[in-house]
Amino acid sequence: MGNLAKEIVVPVDGSKNSLRSLEYLHLIYGPEYNLNISLFHVLPSLPRVLTEDKAKDRELRDIRTRLKYIEEKNIHMAKEILTDAKTALLVKGFKEENVETFYQKMEFTIPRDIYFWARGKQVDAIVVGRRGRSDLQTFFMGEVADKLVECCEECPLWIVGGDIHSKKVLLCVDASENALKAVNHTGRMLSGTDCRITLFHTMRHLSRFVPQQVLEGEEELIHLWNKKAGRLIGTYVETARKVLLNAGLKEGQIDTKIMEEGTRSTANDILREALDNDYGTVVLGRRGLSMLKEFILGSVTKKVLFSLTDLAIWVVH
Repeated sequence: MGNLAKEIVVPVDGSKNSLRSLEYLHLIYGPEYNLNISLFHVLPSLPRVLTEDKAKDRELRDIRTRLKYIEEKNIHMAKEILTDAKTALLVKGFKEENVETFYQKMEFTIPRDIYFWARGKQVDAIVVGRRGRSDLQTFFMGEVADKLVECCEECPLWIVGGDIHSKKVLLCVDASENALKAVNHTGRMLSGTDCRITLFHTMRHLSRFVPQQVLEGEEELIHLWNKKAGRLIGTYVETARKVLLNAGLKEGQIDTKIMEEGTRSTANDILREALDNDYGTVVLGRRGLSMLKEFILGSVTKKVLFSLTDLAIWVVH
């Protein structure tokens, strides 16, 4: 196990989506791991037109009692939600001293409040549930997860979708600084676990840059591109492997896979690899750089998230 405790915040709202986050933490870590979990709930609020009492008309004065009652009921419900979530962890064997509960009134929006609170505590990751394919409706926390992707600028975000049973991790790498951050984060968070990690890269075929018709008869050029691009990404993959080993992961836990001729869609290559080979987690940098210094993983991350099915996606900033 790593010596330093990992700090995780799990926003909960009482839905089964938020409870999926707890199931995922149990799968990856189990109760014996050095893990501190903060369960966090933001109290939803009524529209300001009802709560701002600037006028002195009788209608607003008479409603004060009702507003106070609603506020107290809101807090009571928050405590119940947090207690249920904590109990779910304790039943799984997590120690009570490693699980804390917090709630606060909404100040901005629920996603931004979650992010600011987590950043203030300097947690290692925010773990949030999202709607899976078996759900018949979009739960509240699913919408929060989508907004968190937009507003989280520093803290890694883990989005759990559907039911996850595999501890295999697909760590996507390219030649970007963000990809290296994702590798460092993965090493820190998974050292001491028995998860298996595959360093994965899908090489861009030249047809991603120019039409296939233009490349007809240019086998030598295609071969040269594959050779140079493969050599370059191979260096980054080896660097990533060393980072994981230095973090405490074992040789037998780390595999590498370079897809030499991917499709025109990096996101599709990642999803196909994850779903066809029983991965439970995909790790992505929020934004990456291709060989031609253009941003790719920003759009790739969005597409993978939109296709999320029975997978956890780690978005590292």
